[in-house]
Amino acid sequence: MSLPKTQRAVQLVGPDELKLNNEKAMHNCGPEQVLCKIEAVGLCFSDLKLLKQFTQHGRKSSVIKGMEKSVLDQIPSYVPNEIPTVPGHEAVVRVVEVGSNVKGIKAGARFLVQTDYRWLPTENSNAAFGYNFEGALQEYVVMDQRVITSPTGQSMLIPASEKLSASAIALIEPWACVEDAYAAVNRTTIKANGKMLIAADKAVGQEAIANLFAKFGRPGHITSIGVVIDGAKTAADIDAVNETYDDILYFGSSAQTAEKLFAKLAPGGLINIVLCDGQFEHELTTPVGKVHYGGIRIIGTAGNNPCESMLAIPKSGEIRKGDKINVVGAGGPMGVMHVIRNLCSGVQGITVYAGDLDDNRLAALTTAAGPIAKQNAANYVPYNPKTTKLEEKFDYISIMAPVPALVAGAVKTAARNGIINIFAGIPATVSGQIDMNAYINNQLFFIGTSGSVIDDMICVLGKVESGRLDTNLSVAAISGLEGAVQGIRAVEKALIPGKIIVYPQCKGLGLVELGKLSEKLPQVAAKLKNGMWTTDAETALLESFAK
Repeated sequence: MSLPKTQRAVQLVGPDELKLNNEKAMHNCGPEQVLCKIEAVGLCFSDLKLLKQFTQHGRKSSVIKGMEKSVLDQIPSYVPNEIPTVPGHEAVVRVVEVGSNVKGIKAGARFLVQTDYRWLPTENSNAAFGYNFEGALQEYVVMDQRVITSPTGQSMLIPASEKLSASAIALIEPWACVEDAYAAVNRTTIKANGKMLIAADKAVGQEAIANLFAKFGRPGHITSIGVVIDGAKTAADIDAVNETYDDILYFGSSAQTAEKLFAKLAPGGLINIVLCDGQFEHELTTPVGKVHYGGIRIIGTAGNNPCESMLAIPKSGEIRKGDKINVVGAGGPMGVMHVIRNLCSGVQGITVYAGDLDDNRLAALTTAAGPIAKQNAANYVPYNPKTTKLEEKFDYISIMAPVPALVAGAVKTAARNGIINIFAGIPATVSGQIDMNAYINNQLFFIGTSGSVIDDMICVLGKVESGRLDTNLSVAAISGLEGAVQGIRAVEKALIPGKIIVYPQCKGLGLVELGKLSEKLPQVAAKLKNGMWTTDAETALLESFAK
């Protein structure tokens, strides 16, 4: 196959600086590398985070462990820190060239790309395709097999069916992030060999703590404030504690104390607040951003027994039989996926409430979701909160906008034992004012996940290949590279109610919403089904631009 010396690519060259480079140099394929042609790539809200933060984004910085710098420097697509990068991580690729040392990958193979290299940490996150390694908003990309293979030998290139459209495969990545939000398993024990901080403003019964350790495990190390357990170290006050902890156990109801304790939670940490029949004097400044990006969890009980809090932790983020589910921001690209995913879940007796401030987005969602709800014997209720005030209490609330006030509102509308899924990426540094009395009295549970793991992608791919799920239902617009920058700006301003799919091989194609497709590409529009993107529509599009 004859390859060009240059290619078209969308590059991020600085904070909020995107440009289409029509003469980006093609990278040579080294012995450990594969050269892939991009078939399709979806635009994502996460691209905006990189766009705005650039070098400040945790995944744009240098790899600090897992691979020698001398090796990384030999990989042409490794672009950390201030080096311009190519965004785009929701991708399907076709291998066109394979290095001499590459094993298990052949030219011509088609793959879904898993983008998250969690075994290659950066200072505040991990390496990723489309961040500190060039992504898919270009015609071709070089990937190094040493980078895309996990320590267990698992490749981040997932074989994809030839029967599926490129769009359906590319969209598996964002759908996998949605899947991960529900499938992620919660820690329901004290972390083995972890560090625990016990703080007490109220008298603590030793029997209660002994029972906690007997039922849920004992930490490796205990620091205590205000109480001494088994001769553990006692700090003078919270301010004297400069460490972070995997588990924090607090007996009391001082808002000031609780807020200080939040800051002592390590990533993945769990705080158990035992109110001892007290109540906080006001709402708490709560690190809601760290629920999503730091994986912290907050539990509590109104009584004196910390075991009650632990027993109330749901095993996972999955919806439950009979749940009333409220998707806040349902008309946006990710909200559409949450609504459809839950309607297709097979969980009995659920009602999905889909809330959005934009009636046009709601109408577009209902076109797709209404028939799916009927097909799966689920209840679907679209509503605009500006014109419809709901009186229901919800068992499950998924939040699509990174707004702390929406999290606070969810606490007020959640039913007992409700799960509040902070799906939107509220920055880790951002807190919100939360009615922690209501949260604890009703034994609510915040969850939040970032990205997905390969098992999530394989799960969603299986659903798509079996026909249980059609990821194309979330497509709202198409584009070539020439329209990709406009597409990212449309995502930024929430102008299009669904996903935008970029086809790099469609040279000269600007951003086109499906509703306007008949004006510009009538032969493609004729292949839509009830206004929805299809495999036949994609085939017609590619044939149009192959001429």
